[in-house]
Amino acid sequence: MIQSIDSFSSRLIRWQRQYGRHDLPWQNTRDAYRIWLSEIMLQQTQVATVIPYYRRFLERFADVTALAAAPVEAVLESWAGLGYYARARNLHRCAQQVVVDHGGQFPGDPRLLAELPGIGRSTAAAICVFAHGVRAAILDGNVKRVVARCFGIEGFPGTGKTEKEMWALVDSLLPDSEVEIYTQGLMDLGATVCTRGNPACAACPLHDICVANRNGRQAELPSARPTKILSEREAPVMLLTDGHSVLLERRPPTGIWGGLLALPEVVPESAEAFVNAHACRLLQTSELPPMRHTFSHFRLTIQPLLCRVEKTGRSTGEPGWQWVAIGEIDSVALPAPIRRLLLQLC
Repeated sequence: MIQSIDSFSSRLIRWQRQYGRHDLPWQNTRDAYRIWLSEIMLQQTQVATVIPYYRRFLERFADVTALAAAPVEAVLESWAGLGYYARARNLHRCAQQVVVDHGGQFPGDPRLLAELPGIGRSTAAAICVFAHGVRAAILDGNVKRVVARCFGIEGFPGTGKTEKEMWALVDSLLPDSEVEIYTQGLMDLGATVCTRGNPACAACPLHDICVANRNGRQAELPSARPTKILSEREAPVMLLTDGHSVLLERRPPTGIWGGLLALPEVVPESAEAFVNAHACRLLQTSELPPMRHTFSHFRLTIQPLLCRVEKTGRSTGEPGWQWVAIGEIDSVALPAPIRRLLLQLC
């Protein structure tokens, strides 16, 4: 094991210099704001998807002060389509806390940074490595896959016992120098070579010390998440449209889809009263096929009711409601299943 650990970091550093990624828009900078933004966007999202969002976001919010001063609705709009909107809400809260509690400067201590909203231990380490050159270990999903395969670690990485074992290992793997190159190499290897499906083992600098490669266990490691029985929920929603725009409701700031625009939850029996209350005349209703969406703890069946209406011209005057033009649906912050539904029908 000692020989494997010693060669692990040196091999990664050499490999990253020659084959790693060097021209991503958030590389070659010490700006903690830009590094932090990229790390949050890259959580559960591919690099190719993130790049255009990252660039547009910086055009609108150039620094942490600008982001902190913006309304959360504007942040969600800039995040629209990127998904996992809790990241955007935490991003906004974190920016405000950095400005208020840290004078607009991100802490250089990973332990302090990890206390901020949306920043865990691994993300804090990555930010401090790239922004401040701190010697700290990361353990994101890609790294878990690399070390599970290379060192033959059993058990689902999301369990406390296995994760604790992995943290001890990645701490021991840290080189004494060139930590930034090493850390980027870990990220690059997991993203481009040691992928979840069809890993390119022949191109991997660790192939001859990798337990999974030696024993043909690439498909088994890391261990899969244990099967969990999800509860079922239903949500009747109303798609109220005059053919030009759709009525959407701003969700409460907490809970599922917090702060996003969404279709109102209305049972079919209350459709006409709801339409009248929003200054419209009901022309036609039709039930649409149900949509299923899976969350981490439950499955949601969305039962949409399409209501074609004619506006009477009177404003409801109620906060939280917004008529959105059909041509602008793709640019507002919507839950993924609601976006898919609207884009299919409108």
